[in-house]
Amino acid sequence: MTLRKRSVLLAGHATSVALEPAFWAVLERMAEEQGGSLAALLAGLDRGRGDRPLASAARLAALEWALARAEGQVRGAGTAGAGSGAGSTTAG
Repeated sequence: MTLRKRSVLLAGHATSVALEPAFWAVLERMAEEQGGSLAALLAGLDRGRGDRPLASAARLAALEWALARAEGQVRGAGTAGAGSGAGSTTAG
C-alpha cells in the first residue's frame, strides 16, 4: 500500500505526515465525529505523543479508535443475538 503525505501546521511549524490511505480515512472519521478538523486532531496527537513519531502516534490512535468501535459493535451484536447462534453479527 502506498503512503500518502499530507502537510499540516503543528505548533507554528509546517510538517508532513505520511500514512497509508486506510489510516487517513479513519483519522478523518475520528475528526468528523469529534466535530473538529483533521489538522486539530493531528495537533492533539502531536501534543500527547511524547517521543513517538507523529505517524506512529496517528496510526495507534486510529487503530485504538477503530478497535473500540468494533468492540462496541461486537458487544452490541452479542447481546442482540444471544442464544440464537445465527444473526450475532451486525451489518455495517
